[in-house]
Parts: sequence; C-alpha cells; structure tokens
Amino acid sequence: MNKPPHPRLVLATGLLLPGVGQVMNRQPVRGLIFVCFVVLLGGFTLKTAAPDVSVVGKFAGGLFVWAIAAMDAYRTARIRYTIWQHRSG
Repeated sequence: MNKPPHPRLVLATGLLLPGVGQVMNRQPVRGLIFVCFVVLLGGFTLKTAAPDVSVVGKFAGGLFVWAIAAMDAYRTARIRYTIWQHRSG
C-alpha cells in the first residue's frame, strides 16, 4: 500500500481549492460533486441575497459547502493515514 498524503497537506489543499482534497484522497467524483455544490449554492445565495448584504453573505452557501468539503477531506485523509501507519508498523 502506498503512503497516503499527510492529512495537514490535504487540509491545506482543500482550504485553498474546493474538491482538490478529495482528489488527493483518490475520490475525484466526490470532489467534483463538492465543487458543483459550491458553485450551485454560491450562485443561489448570490442571486437571492439582498443588495445590502456583504460579499461573504452573498456567497454563504458556497463557502459553507467549501468548509464542509475541507473537513471531509481532512477526516478521510486522517483515517487513511492512521490505517497506513498501523499497517506499516
């Protein structure tokens, strides 16, 4: 079994680019789904937000999914890394 990437590297990558943490965990379809939902919910909140809402508020849906994607990538990487450490001694 090949050494999986370090969980902190996966977390940092997932925080910079949504869905790429999942790709690093060898889950490209899951990463693509997260990216699609970031765009979908970010666009939805952008269209439905009131004109006086801040930029963060206008993209709140997309930012929320982005944060969940980063946490999901880190959790999966942490599990894979711990299993690899246990098996390799």
